[in-house]
Amino acid sequence: MPVVRADSDRSAAPAVRQVVGQPLARLHEVAITHDEARVATPASVTFDVSPGEVVLLLGPSGSGKSTLALALNGLIPHALPATVDGTVRIEGVDTSATTVAALSTRVGMVFQDPDAQLVTGTLLDEVAFGPENLKLPVAEVLARAEAALRRVGLWHRRRENPDRLSGGGRQRLAIACALAMGSPLLVLDEPTANLDPRGIDEVYAALGDLVAAGDRAIVLVEHNLDAAIGFVDRVVVLDASGRLLADGPVDDVLRRRADELHRLGVWLPHSALAALRLRRAGYALDPLPLTPAELRDALETTAPVAAPREASAPAATRATGDPVVRVRGLDVRRGRTDVLHGVDLEVRRGEFVAIVGANGAGKTTLVQAIAGVIRPPRGSVSVDGADIARVDPRRLSSRIGFVFQNPEHQFIAHTVYDELAHGLRRTGLDEAAVRERVDEMLARFGLSERADAHPFLLSGGQKRRLSVGTALIGGAPVLALDEPTFGQDRARADELLRLLAELRADGTTILVVTHDMQLVAEHAERMVVVDAGRIAADGDTADVFADDALLERTGLRMPPLRRALHGLASHPDLAGVARLADLPGGER
Repeated sequence: MPVVRADSDRSAAPAVRQVVGQPLARLHEVAITHDEARVATPASVTFDVSPGEVVLLLGPSGSGKSTLALALNGLIPHALPATVDGTVRIEGVDTSATTVAALSTRVGMVFQDPDAQLVTGTLLDEVAFGPENLKLPVAEVLARAEAALRRVGLWHRRRENPDRLSGGGRQRLAIACALAMGSPLLVLDEPTANLDPRGIDEVYAALGDLVAAGDRAIVLVEHNLDAAIGFVDRVVVLDASGRLLADGPVDDVLRRRADELHRLGVWLPHSALAALRLRRAGYALDPLPLTPAELRDALETTAPVAAPREASAPAATRATGDPVVRVRGLDVRRGRTDVLHGVDLEVRRGEFVAIVGANGAGKTTLVQAIAGVIRPPRGSVSVDGADIARVDPRRLSSRIGFVFQNPEHQFIAHTVYDELAHGLRRTGLDEAAVRERVDEMLARFGLSERADAHPFLLSGGQKRRLSVGTALIGGAPVLALDEPTFGQDRARADELLRLLAELRADGTTILVVTHDMQLVAEHAERMVVVDAGRIAADGDTADVFADDALLERTGLRMPPLRRALHGLASHPDLAGVARLADLPGGER
């Protein structure tokens, strides 16, 4: 069956696929109420998914996207307690009356957190586990496992333990496990959140090949629309209450209703966000561009606007204070593998530093060593004048706050309130002061109504906000965050980044590990590139992004806005813009 698929740079127009046959999935007036919840999210959702389709599911945090995804393979209500009203049918089978095991041959699932579905000792065993449980012949099991691992670029590591993979590597492994099942419907919940730019391209290329034959379908929950836009051909949008707001082709939903979606707080491609601002400044951009190539082409044929440029928020100036973080000769090993090699690094008080690099480069390990989460075998790390190795663990949160890539990895209490209060109580703070600070943090992150809920029962976005709150509440002078916008809708991500800017203005030093190059361009004054366990580059963000050879060598990509505007001939005043905040047409 013919398919037009985006190029690997994700800059092509959205895919156009021919859809035939009976729907693989049919959802009719689906409303799901978790046991501890008072209202259903999602609420009254109806749509079909047919063979050959890639359906993007959008909505603000807490609207029920991940809940809906879990209902498609029967985990809700069979494994996770919830009341399901309406019907979910997969190939005509009612999921509420079918076991999860039986549904696994019809629906493949990739979770937000890949660790939630990895159970064996080697990559090969992990991918073979599902087909083995279908009692397939050994030769077919091995053939499926090899094909799936090759698709995601992990075949050469098939004998390794999954624990030795980076977060992005484990995400690709989880995708391979789903591919090996051969299910006609594949449900992916934030599948690229932990992947570097090159890995994202590879995964979407493999998934594009998968649906090209027209006999499979994909339901995708994704916030990185710059990567996904060339892969998706239909969009379903839930509003803040979990009700169906829109369902249609990419052009009808993303292009024509972009302003409405922007107000709702969902993610849009950065090129679309830029075009919305430029429209407000008088640029005639119709239809709305969705990719860097479309935005560039549209601007090259659009007349300049005579109105003067509006003043934008000034770029952050380089911090000049004394170093608050000092790393000397840092070596870290995991098992028999050297992860970091002789790393030296200094971070000055009040800096916002982005630490970037390919999956497995050592970014997260570096920040974990700085935060005292892991103890380095050789070298030294000091934060705010204290040797991290000698700091009492109960007092560590007063020196540096750390936010894990997967929020669940740091939750230890049974309620949201107690999760926030735990660190404060360990310092001996009296309960009245604890309550005051916890209540303030609950309100700041929109979690007041969830104070008594178990952290593991929050939505993905709520878990992320709680994890950031637990790191902030101790008032440490340094805050380190690993993929802070993972699982957040755009409104909440923007809110978090504004909070980080406020903290930095008050003197807090910010370290962020991220694969989001536009986030780096917008917020980081300094960029540290880690490659194969060593510092490959350390400098002003604009200077690092200008080094094309470095980006190619380290598996990075230029930010979407810079790709669209760099060297723009028709509008030289826009040619050097790298941040959305520096474009005319800001919010009024």
